[in-house]
Amino acid sequence: MEYGISLDLGTSGFRAHAVDLKNNKIISTSITECHPLPGANIMDHLTFSIKVGLDVAHGVAIDTINKLIKTLGIDLKDVVRMSLCGNPIQLSIAQNIPVDDLAFAGENAKRVRGIQEQKRDAGVFDPVEYGIEVPDGTELYVPPAIRHEIGADALAMMYKSGFLEDEKTCLVTDYGTNAEMALKVDDQIYTGSAAAGPAMEGQSIKYGMLAAPGAISDFEFDVQWICKVLDENLMPQDGDKIDFVLGEVSEYGPMRGKAKGVTGTGVIAAVAIAKKTGLLRKGKLNTKDGKMYLQDKVYITVEDISEAMKAVGAMRAGHYTLLEHAGIKFDDLRTMYMTGASGTYVDAIKARDIGMLPPTCDTIYQYGNTSLALATDLLMNPELLDELQNVANDIRANHVMFAGDPIFEEIYVQELAHCEEGMSMFTYNENLEMAGRQTIPRPRGVPKITRISKRDIADLGEKGLYILNELGTDLVGKMEGCTGCKACERECPEKALTVSKDKTITVKTKNCLGTACYRCQYACPEKVMDFDSLRLA
Repeated sequence: MEYGISLDLGTSGFRAHAVDLKNNKIISTSITECHPLPGANIMDHLTFSIKVGLDVAHGVAIDTINKLIKTLGIDLKDVVRMSLCGNPIQLSIAQNIPVDDLAFAGENAKRVRGIQEQKRDAGVFDPVEYGIEVPDGTELYVPPAIRHEIGADALAMMYKSGFLEDEKTCLVTDYGTNAEMALKVDDQIYTGSAAAGPAMEGQSIKYGMLAAPGAISDFEFDVQWICKVLDENLMPQDGDKIDFVLGEVSEYGPMRGKAKGVTGTGVIAAVAIAKKTGLLRKGKLNTKDGKMYLQDKVYITVEDISEAMKAVGAMRAGHYTLLEHAGIKFDDLRTMYMTGASGTYVDAIKARDIGMLPPTCDTIYQYGNTSLALATDLLMNPELLDELQNVANDIRANHVMFAGDPIFEEIYVQELAHCEEGMSMFTYNENLEMAGRQTIPRPRGVPKITRISKRDIADLGEKGLYILNELGTDLVGKMEGCTGCKACERECPEKALTVSKDKTITVKTKNCLGTACYRCQYACPEKVMDFDSLRLA
């Protein structure tokens, strides 16, 4: 037997396929329940890699890859080929490539700091050199970044969806923690990446979870709202019927008792329902206790809704910014490609109603995980690597750095006022008019929706899906002057940190919020706790 392993290194977690290379058939699929590095978004992972050390971040990532591929149910001695796809930061961490050049946008900033631009072209590498536990001689295929800001995952999004072949003005977005997007106008492509935040992946939500069995992913209306719960094959099935006004289950469904939490798409759907029914007014939920009850004791809070709306606001601001840079109006844009887990499971009409995609889009295509799909294509056809490099070279992309872009900042301020203070869209558009900008139209008509994939990962293989819960590693350290008072342990919001009797500090990486938190460090009464000095156990 000869096997291949394809990997998607996403911001919210890792995903893998085992492939029988003799017949190009997917055998099995394994995913992680979360990302192994501390932090909830891509900037957390980047900052961790720079401040704590690339060697530490690389070690955590490779440790997780090794744990994940061992769950695929194949003999790893028979692996002859691997492939990796993901955004530039995740791939760089896995390949031990310095990430400093990804942290600064301006050439002057890089020159002053002596930062060298790293090459991220397509290539064939030795996975054993990275520490991946496969046989010597295994080939690792990595697709190219278009530019250092526009990674292999963005190339996958454009290549696999059909976006590049579409002759009409069109937009593609990979919906996730870091929402990559591209607008095609004639032969010009405008790209951007909006830090939408972890809510789109079900994180920073009280009962949030990734798209996995037991996740409530949507609601379907039939007299009342029916919860749609993902089954063991990641397919949405009918759960309980809910009366959101009364906060009660009115009728049990086949998935009764099987809901464990709610995905980002489920929260998005709840936001759309709450706004449409008037349950959400001026940033408050008008229910008996300020909560939206779903099924199996899972509920959504107004804080959850705020997190989801901020994510939507970042994406709408990104879309608006690309349109402005391209010099086109909303009415010129009618075609939308949606990729990623959230782009797959979300109800496109509900998503359009609340601003996740431009309101004028009347032709919508929903795809699954294009990053894993492209990595799997590379396993089956290694010659595709050269074609992808040529495609990357040919794309004339105008990348808009939303951080610091005046248009994005102006629009996102409006979005925050809309989602946090309840500012109406009427006032929003009045403000746009006063600023001399185009207004945002209301959604009209019923769009034509084509679901290319019914689930995030189209083919799970004959052995099905495995979810890896035991991932991440321990960071440990001893601090000179530590008294063992455990103030840092008590302060940790995720209970990721413990202090032993001998004053050894241990941090579980998968639970830690990382450099975006530092509450353990701030809580230390002796001021000796130094998170950045922790190292792999």
